[in-house]
Amino acid sequence: ENRPIPEPGPNEVLLRMHSVGICGSDVHYWQHGRIGDFVVKDPMVLGHEASGTVVKVGSGVTHLKPGDRVAIEPGVPREMDEFCKSGRYNLSPTIFFCATPPDDGNLCRYYKHSASYCYKLPDNVTFEEGALIEPLSVGIHACKRAGVTLGSKVFVSGSGPIGLVNVIVAKMMGAAAVVVTDLSASRLQKAKEVGADFTIQVKNETPQEVASKVESVLGCMPEITVECTGVQACIQAGIYATRSGGTLVLVGLGPEMVTVPIVNAAVREVDIRGIFRYCNTWPVAISLLASKRINVKPLVTHRFPLEKALEAFETTRRGEGVKVMLKCDPTDQNP
Repeated sequence: ENRPIPEPGPNEVLLRMHSVGICGSDVHYWQHGRIGDFVVKDPMVLGHEASGTVVKVGSGVTHLKPGDRVAIEPGVPREMDEFCKSGRYNLSPTIFFCATPPDDGNLCRYYKHSASYCYKLPDNVTFEEGALIEPLSVGIHACKRAGVTLGSKVFVSGSGPIGLVNVIVAKMMGAAAVVVTDLSASRLQKAKEVGADFTIQVKNETPQEVASKVESVLGCMPEITVECTGVQACIQAGIYATRSGGTLVLVGLGPEMVTVPIVNAAVREVDIRGIFRYCNTWPVAISLLASKRINVKPLVTHRFPLEKALEAFETTRRGEGVKVMLKCDPTDQNP
């Protein structure tokens, strides 16, 4: 609260933050102080799903002006390396990323960011939708990597926020049928709400049993599986479930070492692909939201003012609802 208001550099903008969603990674850093090789060594501001209003622009900024409402892409390359040249800037090893140590996030009143990674929101797209572009981007990137297309049969493992955005995007990209698994009945209900054709509540089935249930409800094995939990048994089920010649995309992050039936995947030519965040997704997401082709509003189940951030984080930690949204601007009542 008492931090000085930062001054934007020539190619930066200063933003008054509006809506910031809480991600599982934010909670993980708060609780455990690290995710893999990313270790919190100094105090760090969390938050990377965000939107706000431009209040000041740097001398070199021409496409934005004070008063513009923008969505913020949290990953900004620091140098024009081989990954940036090929359009896969998310893989750049020196990338700045909000709320990944040692880079501060944007869960604060005022925040400065590279102007090139702030995207103007059309009048009919709310601040909350703007903040949801970040998780939505994970779905867009994952479904593109998976090759979802007209008529695809898709299995989405996990019905948390990332599972749900993958359901929304897969349907938008032409999937004919999407089946979702989860332990929680209420989360599966939310999956139905956002467009899932079938849901399976997993109790204590083996990975092979889960795979056979997926095949049974779809009427065939899915060509594409999007694994959004990172849980070993779910990755195993994903391999067993995917049709020979199909694709399994690993989105969820779990333990570094996982035991999987890799020979089963190999001899059936199941391609296993990873994703790391996203790239080139904000313009696509804004077009989809502005045209009302997709609806992400049902994802937000809880809202808190910035003053109640601790309560908001506790709500997320307990797994209540789907997406918890913080309001950083006390003067603005708009979602």
